[in-house]
Amino acid sequence: MSKISVQDLIDAGVHFGHQASHWNPKMRPYVYGRRKLIHIIDVRETVRGILRARKYLKQVAAAGGMILFVGTKRQASETIEQQSVKCGMPYVAERWLGGTLTNFRTIRSRLSRLQELEEIINGEGLSIYSKKMQASLLREHKKMFSNLNGIRTMDRFPDCMVIVDPKKEKNAVLEARKLGITTIALIDTDSNPDDVDLPIPGNDDGIRSIELIISLLADAVNEGRTEAGIEHDIVSKE
Repeated sequence: MSKISVQDLIDAGVHFGHQASHWNPKMRPYVYGRRKLIHIIDVRETVRGILRARKYLKQVAAAGGMILFVGTKRQASETIEQQSVKCGMPYVAERWLGGTLTNFRTIRSRLSRLQELEEIINGEGLSIYSKKMQASLLREHKKMFSNLNGIRTMDRFPDCMVIVDPKKEKNAVLEARKLGITTIALIDTDSNPDDVDLPIPGNDDGIRSIELIISLLADAVNEGRTEAGIEHDIVSKE
């Protein structure tokens, strides 16, 4: 398993929390101190959180489980897409549609519509429509592709979810809790760690911080699948 470097975490700014006035007191065990009114996260706790999460993800992946990556904030979306594709897992990087898990049947029907639109657009069927209707179909496809492409391989409930900023992704967290799905989250000082199963205290706003943490978790998924001899079903980005 790839090593976790404390220096790499510090260089990526993982230890920078939110302004002390905006903190959630339940994050106290993970706070090292303050610097210029900013809470500093205890990197030792970050390492512990990463180690626990990586061990769990390896086990889930080795057993053939499905892991859903979620991060829709601007700083996280590109990393979530890249890293989930790298380890062949589904993702939500643009918008969490209400009922993605709790109304899964409806979401699957929307995926069927997405496939139908792609068959029309990529085939010769588009030419039979008026230019106005063609534009409407293309707009519909663009929107649906953006929201649903990452979960088109998710034909069942995930066994686990990796989330960036559970405060931002509160609806995803609530749906996971309702269904008993294990949640792993990169969680900053303004969030409640009790909302997730395996918190990783760290900066969930910095791009470098998110990239480093999520790549370490995706690597664990890959290692688990490789050790179990499971091939990756790569999610298309096209």
